[in-house]
Amino acid sequence: MNKNEYLSIIEGMIFLSGDEGISVKQIGEALELSLQEVMMYVDELIHMYQEKEVKGFEIVNYGGYFKMVTLLKHKQYYQSLFKENVAKLSKSALETLAIVAYYQPITRVQIEEIRGVGCEAMVRKLCAKALIKEVGRSDAPGRPILYGVTDVFMDAFQLTSLDELPKLKEISDDFDEEDIFNTKYKEKNPNED
Repeated sequence: MNKNEYLSIIEGMIFLSGDEGISVKQIGEALELSLQEVMMYVDELIHMYQEKEVKGFEIVNYGGYFKMVTLLKHKQYYQSLFKENVAKLSKSALETLAIVAYYQPITRVQIEEIRGVGCEAMVRKLCAKALIKEVGRSDAPGRPILYGVTDVFMDAFQLTSLDELPKLKEISDDFDEEDIFNTKYKEKNPNED
């Protein structure tokens, strides 16, 4: 098989894989190619799509899976075509999702300890939206369910890997009790105005 035929077949495989995408390993097994050869062809396909002047979609790598997606700059036209009802996530849903993304695998109780509030309903909602999923069981008493993010999460946030998440800032422990009680919350003398 020549190079163009491989490129054509791989392009078709990526197209047929749809929303789920296809991994380098899957392509390699189907075509009996090494992972390096597959990556060389996929990189060339991506480059070809980037160079095209007229295009409606591109090949992306989200979570280790290659897929074809429409161009973000055309989103408004696609939305008007389908009258898409885009559901936004609430602040509490985003907080819960961020905790799962950064600390996975994590139990519901651990999420609640970090957030400081119950989140059983929020975990169920995020599972229903396929943004998080059960990834196993903890060895803790009662063997609670461990949660992690899904491929839908990776797609929604356009991430290749979780390493692309912004780094968490360290919380400084420079709490000065003396300063808080003596200056920050000191009552003002009404005669000082």
